Amino acid sequence: MKRRDFFKKGTQGAIGVSMLPVLTSSVSASAPDMADRSADNWQQLGSGKKGIPTRKKELTFDVVVIGAGMAGISAAVSAARNGANTLLLQDRPVLGGNASSEMRVTVNGVQSLNGKHTVERETGIVEEILIENRYYNPQESYPIWDHVLYDYVVRQKNLTLMLNTQAIDAVTSGNKIVKAICWQSTSETEFVIKSALFVDCSGDGLLAAKAGAEYRTGREGKAEFGESFAPEKPDGWVMGDTLMMISKDMGEPTPFYPPSYALKFDAEKANDRAVKQFKEGFWWVELGSEFDVIAVRESNRHKLMGYMYGVWDYIKNSGKYPEAANTVLDWVGSIPGRRESRRFMGDYILSQKDLEEYRHFPDSVAFGGWSLDEHCPGGIENLSDPPSYFHARFKQPYEIPFRCLYSKNISNLLFAGRNVSVSHMALSSTRIIGTCAMMGQAAGTAAAICARKNISPRKLGTDFIAILQEQLLRDDVYIPNRPAADSADWARKASAVFGSSTISGDVKLLYDGYSRDEAETIHHWEADGVNAELQLEWEKPIALSQILLKGDTNLQRQIMMHKNPEKNKNQVKGVPPELLKKVSCEGRINGKWVEIATVDNNLTRLIKLSFDTVNVTAVRIKLTETWGYKNAKLFEVRCYS
Repeated sequence: MKRRDFFKKGTQGAIGVSMLPVLTSSVSASAPDMADRSADNWQQLGSGKKGIPTRKKELTFDVVVIGAGMAGISAAVSAARNGANTLLLQDRPVLGGNASSEMRVTVNGVQSLNGKHTVERETGIVEEILIENRYYNPQESYPIWDHVLYDYVVRQKNLTLMLNTQAIDAVTSGNKIVKAICWQSTSETEFVIKSALFVDCSGDGLLAAKAGAEYRTGREGKAEFGESFAPEKPDGWVMGDTLMMISKDMGEPTPFYPPSYALKFDAEKANDRAVKQFKEGFWWVELGSEFDVIAVRESNRHKLMGYMYGVWDYIKNSGKYPEAANTVLDWVGSIPGRRESRRFMGDYILSQKDLEEYRHFPDSVAFGGWSLDEHCPGGIENLSDPPSYFHARFKQPYEIPFRCLYSKNISNLLFAGRNVSVSHMALSSTRIIGTCAMMGQAAGTAAAICARKNISPRKLGTDFIAILQEQLLRDDVYIPNRPAADSADWARKASAVFGSSTISGDVKLLYDGYSRDEAETIHHWEADGVNAELQLEWEKPIALSQILLKGDTNLQRQIMMHKNPEKNKNQVKGVPPELLKKVSCEGRINGKWVEIATVDNNLTRLIKLSFDTVNVTAVRIKLTETWGYKNAKLFEVRCYS
């Protein structure tokens, strides 16, 4: 619907968002009670009585995360690991959002850089998940990927998961969310959920919008941020939704008969939409909106199915692709993957210029680096323009400040994913799933700290940002231009550190504050072979209960799963061979070496050796096995009481 038509409808049609008042509570007194079952005519044969179903429950948590895509999973897991009693809500039966089996978008991240490192892969929670998928799902099955995510989430301490549950309304008091009103469709139950902090990672951000959080949609004009790739004047266009497919070879010619709703693909007019392969779908089969992409979700979904089958009809029946004779559709998505809708406003709006100038932010908590990749207005209904404008590649990662991850006007609300405080042009890069996951880990960690300290996200950002950054760095997040400086780390106070051998780097680099090699600077120690040892000495006994190691997973190589396995041919199969598989640690206690911890079959770059507190004058870390690489390699060692 065009904007002018929208407003012509007036009170007989939709009402513009700008016309709506901001309410103290978004729950109307006249709204129906979804949990009211007083008219329910239930005869319980087992008891011989009439019954009324109980369909309303109240729950309380420290942190509630809405949306369980990769951003929401990262937010919820990080909040729970940092001590918050956390709830993760997902309105679908599976986890993963756009990356799930329902949509099958690749977990891309910082790649295709125009510098010495073309890939600068994300670490932390998103990497843990990708490595586990390599281990548990070598067949690269998307339905199994769903369950890898499920297992990862449900085993986390302090974390409760609720599927098929949507946060549909918010109860607010002043500028704070008090409760989320949620509906679980499978159990016909209304949940009223109280929490100190809410993190909206749902993409469209219904809860945040219902709470009155300020947001915008559409494209900023050039003048607002001085963005060279922005349109001259602001408009309402957002990037479109895409429907994906997967095919297979039947080994013999197989016909295709299009469904009744297929829409003809006019290949002669399809600017830069050449069919280069027919194995995994076409990202350019997309539809956006020039005003309200959420309102047209269902009509766009129907049209996208038509366009998808129309393209396939052209491939199979135009006679131009005889090599597709044996190929059939094996899976076609029914839920489009969304790139853009609401962008909620924080204390800072990240722009194209910030990214291009690699601006340093004192409150930086995440990084990105995907190209400025803006899709054309109109999508497949605008064949005169190319489907995407790859405006610019980056030479190095850019920083994302914490001020983009919380609401400017709702005091206990944070965001992560494609709904954060960025301009339309900046979103063309920050929307990539790996980057969204990094923002999720930052937002979840922040929410846990806020709950513990009983402060707002803004207060955390202004007065305690170093605490957040240090925790993220400790949890294996990389923040460009922000080395770790944790005063509680005993490794930094060691009187001597030495390794059994060195063929690359230096043992002193293990506590220089950087846990990965940067494009121009190394920060590692690599031993000659395995069965290597690292020893730390202290002049006086110290009390230790945990040692953290950050090993090697080759962050310049991708490890994500792809719909088309041919695109993974440059990746190694299975767990990254450089990763340490077996590690043990001894402490020198009263002059004698005693084994205090061991980890076998390790699957994480961040290796946590935890044990009962011991007083030691030295520790000896034994790196005895990798997943296949010939040498043991570390980027960081930390020691804590």
